[in-house]
Amino acid sequence: MSEIITEYRNENTKNIDLLPTIEIVKKINEEDKLIADSVEEESENIARAIDIIAKQFLLGGKLYYFGAGTSGRLGVLDASECPPTFGVSPFMVQGIIAGGDKALRTAVEGAEDNFELGVEDAKILSRDDVCVVISASGNPKYILGVLKQAESACCKTIAITCNHKAAILEEVSLGICVEVGPEVIAGSSRMKAGTATKMVLNMLTTGSMIKIGKTYENFMIDLMPTNEKLKDRAIRIVAELAGVQASVALQTLIECDWKVKVAILMLRGKMTQETSKELLRKNHGVLRRALGSI
Repeated sequence: MSEIITEYRNENTKNIDLLPTIEIVKKINEEDKLIADSVEEESENIARAIDIIAKQFLLGGKLYYFGAGTSGRLGVLDASECPPTFGVSPFMVQGIIAGGDKALRTAVEGAEDNFELGVEDAKILSRDDVCVVISASGNPKYILGVLKQAESACCKTIAITCNHKAAILEEVSLGICVEVGPEVIAGSSRMKAGTATKMVLNMLTTGSMIKIGKTYENFMIDLMPTNEKLKDRAIRIVAELAGVQASVALQTLIECDWKVKVAILMLRGKMTQETSKELLRKNHGVLRRALGSI
């Protein structure tokens, strides 16, 4: 039998091809219900990972995700959502997938088995960065190549996998192993393993951004209002946190080029745009600190 748990046969779905459609849905849902508990078991390791990432961010480091196939796509997805959500540079969190951007849409033959490709892709890493490798099985040669180069760069390394026998767990400073058990369809790690991975990635970026002051309470105060939905959200955030009407929030946001934190400080502190920006600079962009100094 394979040592890769996601390749095991799931006895609960053995005859899924004989079931009515509604029963297929129920079987998949039953398996999905197990995911959150499996993620919870890794809470302490996820918290440690968040603290590592936040610390390196404050040192000017970047977060890099490396993966092949579904794992790589999930890393790219999580990275791509950080700039609009938290107003950070697109270089701060980056997703690298084996085989390059073409692999986002189509399988690139042999990419995950290419050790040297992993070494080459990871040459982007530096000492202050965090390298997070993602693999349900935890054994691709591409990922092992990435970790070899990460070791040379002396950067922090974290692994996310769904297999406690994963080779990558032996090569990193911190491992997050979410064992979700055999998939509904044997080997289809885009399912439970993919969902578990997405949950962990959400926690890593959201948690680390919270730790470096990219939120106030549970508001995304550094969002980039690039469309009507986000502009409406910005207005609601400013109105609530500054205790003003939406019309006042809108007027102030327009005045300060839709900078949410600046608008809040202008209204809460009854100060000019320039003074608000300077106060934020003095407090390293952290709104809670800036408000505390008013």
